[in-house]
Amino acid sequence: MVRPCGLLNRQEEPVPLKSISVTLSICEFVAGVSATLNYENEEKVPLEAFFVFPMDEDSAVYSFEAMVDGKKIMAELQDKMKAHTNYENAISQGQQAFLLEEDKCSRDVFCCNVGNLRPGSKAALTLKYVQELPLEADGALRYVLPAILNPRYQLSGWPEDSCLKMKTPVVPLEDLPYTLSMVATISSQHGIQRIQCNCPLSPIEYLGDDKTSAQISLADGHKFDRDVELLIYYNEVHTPSVAVEMGKSTTDADCLMGEPSAMVSFYPDIPEAQPPITCGEFVFLMDRSGSMQGPMSKQDKSQLRIEAAKETLILLLKSLPIGCYFNVYGFGSCYEPFFHRSVKYTQRTMDEALRRVKLMRADLGGTEILTPLRNIYSGPSIPGHPLQLFVFTDGEVTDTFSVIKEVQINSLRHRCFSFGIGEGASTSLIKGIARVSGGMSEFITGKERMQSKALRALKRSLQPVVEDVSLNWDLPSGLSAKMLSPEQTAIFRGQRLIIYAQLTGMMPPAEATGEVCLKYTLQGKSFENKVTFCLQPKFDANLTIHRLAAKSFLQTKDMGFRETPAKDKKDVLKVSIDCGVISSHTAFIAVNKDLNKPVQGPLVRRDVPRPILLSATAVMSRYRGGGLDKHQAFGDRPKKKCMSLKICPEMARAHSSTNRTNLETHHTGEMGLSSLL
Repeated sequence: MVRPCGLLNRQEEPVPLKSISVTLSICEFVAGVSATLNYENEEKVPLEAFFVFPMDEDSAVYSFEAMVDGKKIMAELQDKMKAHTNYENAISQGQQAFLLEEDKCSRDVFCCNVGNLRPGSKAALTLKYVQELPLEADGALRYVLPAILNPRYQLSGWPEDSCLKMKTPVVPLEDLPYTLSMVATISSQHGIQRIQCNCPLSPIEYLGDDKTSAQISLADGHKFDRDVELLIYYNEVHTPSVAVEMGKSTTDADCLMGEPSAMVSFYPDIPEAQPPITCGEFVFLMDRSGSMQGPMSKQDKSQLRIEAAKETLILLLKSLPIGCYFNVYGFGSCYEPFFHRSVKYTQRTMDEALRRVKLMRADLGGTEILTPLRNIYSGPSIPGHPLQLFVFTDGEVTDTFSVIKEVQINSLRHRCFSFGIGEGASTSLIKGIARVSGGMSEFITGKERMQSKALRALKRSLQPVVEDVSLNWDLPSGLSAKMLSPEQTAIFRGQRLIIYAQLTGMMPPAEATGEVCLKYTLQGKSFENKVTFCLQPKFDANLTIHRLAAKSFLQTKDMGFRETPAKDKKDVLKVSIDCGVISSHTAFIAVNKDLNKPVQGPLVRRDVPRPILLSATAVMSRYRGGGLDKHQAFGDRPKKKCMSLKICPEMARAHSSTNRTNLETHHTGEMGLSSLL
């Protein structure tokens, strides 16, 4: 039971954040979200409140507003440095000000500052965003409302201005002073088959006899012990479509928002490879940092993250094709490869790998993934065996953009398939490294879908590369399409492909149609998929397609506050500000300039606490018992380093007898799972 408002945290300080309420609208495969943070100052002094919260990295945040004591204040999206200066100036002058920004080190963490909240004052801060919903292997659309922000491992010398570096207090779940509520409306012209949720819901209410719309709400008392995950099953999800959205009036001729935008959804009919691909170098990179010893969720008897990752890895190892090459790396503050270099996949090498996987523990300290990545990339390629990298991690790192950049630099020589393990895994890291390398990402929060997700990833890694991908538009005279999405370099069988374009020129009469054709080559054969669509743009006050198109562009160009190349930063700033979609280089700033008089008195800072999945007692007992030390439990760098940034000393000895074995044995017993593919 959540205690009444005014609860004091461990520092005996009142917590100004009282509740978070979310309104969710899902139409087909696009989600529109409005989240409101409700604050109240119950103290006798003015406050500055600071709150750090998670966000899915695919979210296009396009609106931020404050309602303060009945007065509405709209925020403006500005260059991040300018917004910070304006916020500090407003606070110093006694004005109320509100700041919303992405963290400088990760796209899936947001920071909210509430400045000069007067005694007795109430403020409701509302942010709005849209996002595409991914398609699961069983046809479900997956929406996740992130509720858990795990501690991120702090690299030495990492910037102090990251929200993740600031010492935001944490409290046990039972002491969390604010609540979460969510109401969702789901609609599809194809009809809703069923809706599943990992959290208790109020009874689902279907609207209409044809079940094309439904309304659900989160049951009272959500305790922030897990992300809220919805699985939505429509009667039909594989129908190609094109939606055209009207732009808005603007004086800027080069503004993305001024012209109609199109969102094209393809489901390419890619045939099975004949014969099946049996080559490849498969490298598995396993997170063995202390945080992997944590539970998948707060549910009773929840599996540990390291155990779930090991089960997934064992399944994949048993399913590899004969004749390929493979290796396994464990990483933390140092890294341990099973073999000096990738070895041929035989009964003997597989048995040795399985034996060592079963012995893996979350005992390597912090989460430093860059060095093992660079070691893998520095190795010689195996002719005829393209590199396929599988990464298993809870994503609790601060150098997210640096890792994504490293993967992108090497994207031409490999594909990366990433698995986010447990509640609160970083969507920025997991999705980012898969996106820039042409791979795919999966999130494993429970055992029920782990096997299907692992096998789907492996099956896709065994597909031949689709080549010569092109998109051709057949439009009426005077109308043309300008691509906003990056060029496609990878298409997988069973994958939904979403492409955004800007339509420029004279729009034809309402009855006119256009056609878009996706062409590609596979194993020397040419294929194409066509979609015909109506060219009459539809009005959407939220400009959803335009915002999603802007987000798609920003994900391609925006490599982080410190990592974005100078040549791309100008484009990122322009698209972000023109479209109102936040980036790592922009921030929302709102200033209440209509106060009758400046806020008086010394300003007191209050950091809103975050929940921890383990109580402090449980964590302490775990590391005292030998499973973790205190620093590993909380994701910190251990005082006693284990040769950080170098191979672990116990691996310096070559396992030559195992490394180079090339015994040609047949699949027996457990190796037969490859037939499932």
